[in-house]
Order: sequence, then C-alpha cells, then structure tokens
Amino acid sequence: MPAALSIGKVEIASRVLVAPMSGVTDLPFRRVLQRYDPGYVVSEMVAGKELVEGNADTELRASGAGDIEPLVIQLVGNDPDWMAAGAAHAETLGAAIIDINMGCPARKVTTGLSGSALMRDLDHACLLIKRTIAATDLPVTLKMRLGWDDTLLNAPELAKRAEDLGITLITVHGRTRCQFYEGQADWHAVKAVVDTVKIPVVVNGDILDAKSASTALQHSSADAVMIGRGLVGRPWNLLELKSGLGEAAPADVPEPIDVVTDHYTDIIAHYGERRGVRVARKHVQGYLKSAGADADRTRYLMRCTEWEDVREGLAAVYGRDRAA
Repeated sequence: MPAALSIGKVEIASRVLVAPMSGVTDLPFRRVLQRYDPGYVVSEMVAGKELVEGNADTELRASGAGDIEPLVIQLVGNDPDWMAAGAAHAETLGAAIIDINMGCPARKVTTGLSGSALMRDLDHACLLIKRTIAATDLPVTLKMRLGWDDTLLNAPELAKRAEDLGITLITVHGRTRCQFYEGQADWHAVKAVVDTVKIPVVVNGDILDAKSASTALQHSSADAVMIGRGLVGRPWNLLELKSGLGEAAPADVPEPIDVVTDHYTDIIAHYGERRGVRVARKHVQGYLKSAGADADRTRYLMRCTEWEDVREGLAAVYGRDRAA
C-alpha cells in the first residue's frame, strides 16, 4: 500500500485511523492515542450550532489546537446553515480537517434527522455537504454507514455524489443504521463504495486487532482502517495494528503504566476533580479489564471518589513488573 494518504493538502502518514466516539475521544484520550502515531484521531462529534454559539462543553469536545496534529473535528447536524457556520468556526479553532457525521445511529441524533438519518434523504444530505464545503478552505471528509436498513443500502450513491461535491475521503462503517452495533460488520459491502469513487475510502467496524484490520482491508479493498471501541482500555493496541500493516512503531513507545496514570491525571486536569472522576470511569473500567484486575479491586476503584486513590490503584495494577 502507499505510504501515506492525501486528504486535500493534508498528508496522513499512517493507514490506521481512530474513530470519533462520543464521551470517549475527548482531548485527554486523543493525547494518549497520539503517542502511538495513528494517522489521525477524530474528535467527539460536535453540533455546528452549539459550536458557533459557544457552548462550553461543545468547545471542550472540539479542543486540541496546537496539541493534536492533525486536528480533525467532526460536525453533526441537519441544518445546512449551521453546519456551514460550524465548519467555518472549526477552522478558526485550528482544525486541519472537517468530518461530517452521517453514520451515528443513536436515537437522540437520528430523531433530529442528523447522523445516519441523513442517508434516508440524499438530496438533503448533499445540500448539507455542499454548504459545509463552501464554508471552509479545509478538506472535508464524510463518515457514513452502508445505509439506513437492508432495504436502503445507498452508501455507493451517497459516496459518489459526495465525491462530486468535493469530499476528499469517505469512511464507511460496515453496518446499516438499524443494525446499530449488532451482528458482524460487512467489510465486503464496503467494496461497493471503493469501486464507485476515486478518493480514499476507510473501512470501519469490528476492527479490533491486526488480523481483523488485515481482513477488513482485503475484503473491502479500502485504503485504510479505522478502529474505535477496541482501543478503550488498550490504546497501545494501535501498535499491533500498525505493525500488522507494515508500519513502524513510534521511536519512543511509552510503558502502559505511564500511559494509564498520565491519562488519568490529564482527565482530572481537563475536567476538574469532581467531574473528572466520573468521566474517567469508562476508561478506568477498560484499563482494569485489560490488566485482568480482580473483582474486588475493580469495584473499589470504580466507586472511589478520590482521584489520587484511583490513580494509585491503577499504578498498582499496572506495576512496572507487568509485561507491556
């Protein structure tokens, strides 16, 4: 495979990309993941309207300028005006790439006719794409699913129309919206998109390790892979995926104990102690599971409200005598 992806004028050195995950790919976790040199890590999705209006939590989700390279901000919404305004505002925040969300299956998103619901109305989806691209000089990418359900598998049509409008890269999750995350992702079906467009296509869904990444690329003929849930509690899994695709590891690979404790400390600094302890629990649970922590220790650390105690507990689990 070629050594790099070109997304507009942005060169992406790795073929392993990290998916946007609400409540997960916040700035502290993106900092952790960046230590393993993925191609890029997409922000949590942010609503264009809320970003422009200066909603504090939305701005926090889009943060990372000067710290995350390249900064990829994913926008979600249904109103072309607000999506356009959001893209322009994201550019002022230091984004290098804008990603449009047409893949989120969550009911709170699709009931507002956003996310994967846009695949039920391709004319409106394309108007939204057109307006977003026109509002910024940055490359704009698109993330979608195979379609709304098995009766509306229109990813190739949307991909072609998006390419004609100026989209520079497309990521396809190999499920329909109505599947949510059930069943096995259909990597073969992503090939229909690859065969339809000339721009890079990224395959996503059920990519958890080097074997699944290699198989997904083989079945889809995609240009790159995107991993998401498989990194929660195991961010160093990026090393396996990169190695499996023939990519070199970073020059300075951190020890898991340093990754875990630094990540936890960064969460507390980012959100403050009270909120940070709560926000961190999904990552704490993942780290404890990966380390094989016993049930009593897990229960204690998941309920603990003193952040120093949790950090010390994680350090004990990931003692320096543990294998990486």
